[in-house]
Amino acid sequence: MTPNTLLRQDAKVITLVGLAHGTSHFYHVILAALIPWLKPEFHLSYAELGLLMTVFFTVSGVGQAMAGFVVDRFGARAVLFTGIALLGVSAVMLASAHSYVQLMAGAFVAGCGNCVFHPADYTLLNQRVSKARLTHGFSVHGISGNIGWALSPLFLTFAAARTDWRTALLGAALLPLTVLAVLLWNRHALRPEAVAAPAATPAGAPAPAGALDFLRLKVVWMCFGFFLISAVALAGIQTFAATSLVSLYGMSLQWATSAYTCFMFASAVGMLYGGFLGAGSRHHDRIIMLAFASAAVLALVLAAAVVPAWMAIVLMGMIGLVTGIAGPSRDLMIRGAAPANATGRVFGVVYSGLDSGLALGPLLFGALMDANHPAGVFVFIGVFQALVIVTTIGVGNNSRVAGVPKTA
Repeated sequence: MTPNTLLRQDAKVITLVGLAHGTSHFYHVILAALIPWLKPEFHLSYAELGLLMTVFFTVSGVGQAMAGFVVDRFGARAVLFTGIALLGVSAVMLASAHSYVQLMAGAFVAGCGNCVFHPADYTLLNQRVSKARLTHGFSVHGISGNIGWALSPLFLTFAAARTDWRTALLGAALLPLTVLAVLLWNRHALRPEAVAAPAATPAGAPAPAGALDFLRLKVVWMCFGFFLISAVALAGIQTFAATSLVSLYGMSLQWATSAYTCFMFASAVGMLYGGFLGAGSRHHDRIIMLAFASAAVLALVLAAAVVPAWMAIVLMGMIGLVTGIAGPSRDLMIRGAAPANATGRVFGVVYSGLDSGLALGPLLFGALMDANHPAGVFVFIGVFQALVIVTTIGVGNNSRVAGVPKTA
């Protein structure tokens, strides 16, 4: 294969996987974006609304751990296509809901669809992208997810304000159907034959012989804890940061939603830079610690409400930027923890921590909003971002003990 041919193949695979990942993240916040419409329509409390998102991420988290085994057994491509189709079905179910139970059912199906993406995406990237561009593939993967997070509330609030929330969800159903058509058209690029070498088993750690032996690696569970804690903080930003900004700073919902969008787009920029930073560093844990320490301080400043409303939007963007920078280094740390031929299983279990945190977070932050503590939302966001530093130290120390490489 010539260098130009390899470059084109890498670019196509990274683009297709990124497109699928962006679709997944678009669906993470379809319910959160429609809170102003769902709350009066169904007479729900913030805690009840948070429970819908908890169902979504609980199902996704449990399913993600299992999906990793399915990916390793049957291949990432078919599993990915199934997940995208289920997201489209879930949006139609939510759009036709006339009770809280029906909303729950739609959230359940959406969680089933969402559970496949991380194990399938990372397996495809590791199999189909050359080692020289793998770090950039991780960076684009993270960026596409943040773009999905950013575009979802913009699209849904715009559509719901001009039509109604049901029409907005039907419009959202078109996205996975379109993406699925694109992936099917380009399915040859996602064929299972490996191009990149599989991740090596960490030096000093026994090569797992059984399908579950990787669970004995302590660093895998440290990575799980990292995702669990960081995701609780992210859940606060995704679900109730906009509502909290309205209460704390007296800004309109439109401006508060723009602050969230600023957070996500700035995070995408951070991930782009983080891809280059991570590729040239052997100290990924240090990059992550510095990023989350900065984010925690910025969140506490927001909680204090000592800056004007326009500055709150800037601070949200800064939080997104620094946490985005940490993204590629995070993925490289986890790739180093993955034993040979267990990429899907490791990423499935580790990333189920992300869904677990996103499941717990809405309950915590919804309770704070019901108790009329909007500042508490940002206080707890800052606390959990600071706790991420502790888990990062643990991952770094256990990686060094096990001999996990710091680079891709």
